[in-house]
Amino acid sequence: MSCCAKPPANAIVLFDGQSLSNWRTRAGAPAGWKVEDGIAKVVPGTGDIMSDEVYQDVYLHVEFWLPLMPDATGQARANSGVFLQGRYEIQVLDSYGWKVPGLGDCGAIYNQHAPIVNAGKPPEEWQTYDVFFRSARIDEAGKVLEGVRMTVLFNGLCIHNNIQLPGPTGGAINEAEGTPGPLLLQDHGDLVQYRNIWFVPLPEKGSDTYEPRND
Repeated sequence: MSCCAKPPANAIVLFDGQSLSNWRTRAGAPAGWKVEDGIAKVVPGTGDIMSDEVYQDVYLHVEFWLPLMPDATGQARANSGVFLQGRYEIQVLDSYGWKVPGLGDCGAIYNQHAPIVNAGKPPEEWQTYDVFFRSARIDEAGKVLEGVRMTVLFNGLCIHNNIQLPGPTGGAINEAEGTPGPLLLQDHGDLVQYRNIWFVPLPEKGSDTYEPRND
């Protein structure tokens, strides 16, 4: 989907451009980021923010904007992150123009999977992540039977195709795989902005039977 994609009727809107009253810090305090002109703006030093809403399997849409930081390099260049269930980070970074993106570049599942292509736009342009997220499957004792799977579109290009994760990435809120968790947006000290954040819940599985139809 493109920037400013309208949430479908069955979407749960996490940020509607009006307030962050339904978001908290890791410690449970009210979110300290600033909301202006329909945009949630990182206020460096106020901490990561997490949605009150938690989820399992979802299709997630997030839009973000990166500041131009020409004197910064590497991980210091417009750094933030989108954490699915608060446990699995998709890196947010200015990696525009890099031919071979790595494990810490924009679109990477941080330190686990590099994006297969660099789909990043220049800084100061709105960009999108569209994520098909399948939560870990666990048994009654909480043992992981199958790890998280993700398909990620970055500005409309597929950068991860049904990849399986070995576990949470660094900076996770907890290790409780297979349980519902929030969306977390990272304060890494840079003036990154977010807008138009929503998800559509997905069923755990489809039908495993054939039902004849008369219509």
